[in-house]
Amino acid sequence: MEDFSHPDICWRDNTAGHKQSRKFLECSDDNFLPQVLREPMRRSAMLDLVLTNKKGLVGNVKLKGSLGCSDHEMVEFKILRAVRRAHSKLTTLDFRRADFGLFRDLLGRVPWDKALEGRGPQESWLVFKDHLLQAQE
Repeated sequence: MEDFSHPDICWRDNTAGHKQSRKFLECSDDNFLPQVLREPMRRSAMLDLVLTNKKGLVGNVKLKGSLGCSDHEMVEFKILRAVRRAHSKLTTLDFRRADFGLFRDLLGRVPWDKALEGRGPQESWLVFKDHLLQAQE
């Protein structure tokens, strides 16, 4: 969680007006870091973000009003899975056991012309990434 100064980012559409903001969006997408906060903070700008590296890890995100005279909103959220350092397991893909034929088949079933029709490069990447991650599971 952090205060980011990219008020021109539209997180719903995954677009931005300024080059630096577009680079930030690109970086968060390339590193699979979705933004989970959905409510704007200040004057409809979403400057305080909650980024996570795992879907379902963060939930119950709420704005709780400002603290004192600050122009920032307090953000409350819950980490939904307890992580124990001593017993935590890092999930990695075992490519030796992968069924690449099935993977190719699942991605081949997607009607890509229809799925990407009318979308720009950023939106197309998000659609492709979503299908790729679904096939991976």
